[in-house]
Amino acid sequence: MENSYRYFENRACKYYPCHEVENDEMNCLFCFCPLYEREHCPGNPEYINSKGRVIKSCMHCTFPHEAENYDIIMQFLKKKAETEK
Repeated sequence: MENSYRYFENRACKYYPCHEVENDEMNCLFCFCPLYEREHCPGNPEYINSKGRVIKSCMHCTFPHEAENYDIIMQFLKKKAETEK
């Protein structure tokens, strides 16, 4: 898939690839996952103990990097914006 408003790949990034993906396409559009602060998200985060606190770890989550998930992420963001009105 070529770069567009739904997909962007930055192979020049020093962190690329930040996750292992099954195919050669990594969507860098959501480099920092906009769903990180959501307790319930469609990805597969892990919750780990770190210094006595439970934190969300997305180290093994590739959900925001899969191009086909663009619409799902946008729906989550739209719902959040609507509830904050």
